[in-house]
Amino acid sequence: MRRLIQLTTGQFGRFLLAGGTAAAANYGSRFLFSVWCSYEVAIVLAYIVGMTVAFILMRTYVFDARAGALVSQLWKFVAVNGLAVLQTLLISVILARWVLPALGVSHVEAIAHLIGVLVPIGTSYVGHKAATFR
Repeated sequence: MRRLIQLTTGQFGRFLLAGGTAAAANYGSRFLFSVWCSYEVAIVLAYIVGMTVAFILMRTYVFDARAGALVSQLWKFVAVNGLAVLQTLLISVILARWVLPALGVSHVEAIAHLIGVLVPIGTSYVGHKAATFR
């Protein structure tokens, strides 16, 4: 029980909550962008929405880095997320175009994008802890 409490109140727990909120903004906005854009463009635009939410929450609540230089943190945040958006895009497209259809799965774009959004959790945490908000 103590470990569960530590997980939800510690830095990584706050990261998961903030990241989950940002991921929900990312995932949900992709459906809106898909009305006007291709799947690939919608993923990138949705990632920008999620990244904006993530930066605000991470800086304020996860890493308590409000005293740090905003512009420097922002550039580092974008650099770390550059890798993450590539991971999200590649995984989402590969799953939606080839893997899930071959498995006979329906709603391939929604499922593929959800998996693509979840994959960079670990790399993002390490990157932001080590570089962005240190």
